[in-house]
Amino acid sequence: MKILGLIPARGGSKGVPHKNIIDINGKPLIVYTIETALRAKEKGLLEDVVVSTDDETIMRISMNAGASVPFIRPDYLSDDKAKSVDAIIHAIEFFKRQNKEYDAVMLLQPTTPLRNVEDICDAIEIFEKEKCDSLISCYKEEHIRDTVSYHKKGNISIPLSPYHNKGKRRQEEDDVYVRNGAIYLSKTNYILLNHLVFCDEPAIYVMPKNRSVNIDCMDDVEMLRWQLSK
Repeated sequence: MKILGLIPARGGSKGVPHKNIIDINGKPLIVYTIETALRAKEKGLLEDVVVSTDDETIMRISMNAGASVPFIRPDYLSDDKAKSVDAIIHAIEFFKRQNKEYDAVMLLQPTTPLRNVEDICDAIEIFEKEKCDSLISCYKEEHIRDTVSYHKKGNISIPLSPYHNKGKRRQEEDDVYVRNGAIYLSKTNYILLNHLVFCDEPAIYVMPKNRSVNIDCMDDVEMLRWQLSK
């Protein structure tokens, strides 16, 4: 199976300025994902490792790290309203014009940098075994359940579960798995036909929670720096 490893990295970011290239213990954030993806390519897991960006600084850093940056993403695919699937389709169509096609695309977000080559390998193995259109990576959540979760309407709590006050034990509840953003893998044809990153019932690859850090704010950045310094 020919899989494109696509790393999306637009320049704009409000929560953490220049998030994709922020310094993490002496290395730009995106480089962690590039290095892992390149090791996966060396093992024959990924056909190519491509960064999709609108930013020349990100492009330069990515190329210096060994990734391919064969195009600059258009501005209309790079603002706050841009969807990941549109950037994926843009990349697929770019390569089609180069007479190069892939069976599937693995989206590797720079903001979840602690995935490793074994994660990529095991995810592909599950994807091929289950013969699904898509696969997502998740972690198992041990504490948060519907029975302890609420929406807020004014000063009133709206329970997510009718059992929230019935004394239902955690052991009696189904396990909950949370999407961590580290790996999205979908068949190219599915993406093009449905304009979605992944399908309604994707296969699941479970990662440890401590490697599921997803950078959305500066607290996440500090947590990542602390984890990598241990």
